[in-house]
Amino acid sequence: MESRRRAAVLFLAPVALVLAAVGGWPLAKTVWFGFTDADLANLNSYAFIGFENYYTVIDGVAVGLLADPEWWRAVANTVVFTVASVALETVLGLAVALVLNQPFPGRGLVRAAVLVPWAIPTIVSARLWAWMLHDQFGMVNDLLLAAGVLSQPVAWLAEPHLAMAAVVLVDVWKTTPFMALLLLAALQMLPRECYEAARVDGASAMRRFFTLTLPLIRPALVVAVVFRCLDALKVFDVIYVLTANNPRTMSMSIYARQALVEFQEVGYGSAASTLLFLVVALFITAYLMLNRGRRGVGAAT
Repeated sequence: MESRRRAAVLFLAPVALVLAAVGGWPLAKTVWFGFTDADLANLNSYAFIGFENYYTVIDGVAVGLLADPEWWRAVANTVVFTVASVALETVLGLAVALVLNQPFPGRGLVRAAVLVPWAIPTIVSARLWAWMLHDQFGMVNDLLLAAGVLSQPVAWLAEPHLAMAAVVLVDVWKTTPFMALLLLAALQMLPRECYEAARVDGASAMRRFFTLTLPLIRPALVVAVVFRCLDALKVFDVIYVLTANNPRTMSMSIYARQALVEFQEVGYGSAASTLLFLVVALFITAYLMLNRGRRGVGAAT
């Protein structure tokens, strides 16, 4: 057993070193810049300023990232986007997976067609939806006007109360196939004997779903939701292409990008990036601790 562990360490060591060089060094550099006053004009002559990028009080006024209402709005936008998009994608993805798990003519073709939105690059799909949601030339307004649903064109991506909903719907269209694919794989691994026994006992389809299907696919469902949450917390491309720097939809990643690129405040933008990394790291840690606790309870029982 000990020799196998040593062999595993030896095989994994090169990969770990490459990951540390590729990911660890840029992360450490970003964290370090967050404690400096670096900008694009003085990357070679910056000074260490401690936590001033995060929070400080100057002349009785709180300044810094944690005192910036725009940052907290970006945090709130990111949370709203994550909760709304992941919830819709989970429900719709499960529904699609249940349909695709049933035998019907042309099932293979339908499975391939469902994956098309996920296969399209996010930048491309976001740009397509930006044109379709255009208030003057978009086909969405044309269809709704022709159907009598709307009386005048709507600026879906400019209206304050519609912009976030439009972004969420575009992301749901793009990522629901990913959820469906993961859940379909879990459904196909379920033992058929349990369902045959449930049918013999007279259990309805709804009862079989809640007492057999959901409990059996719960591990895969949890993994899929966690993956999507991690991806949604870091969302940048779909929101930036659709609404750019709109404060109503700005995410934490877009906030950090604005500070780094447009305002050229490398230190401040690095602090925002560090906080984003901490949010994702805390989410992962909470999931791992919760999962370990469940395993401990299961082993104890």
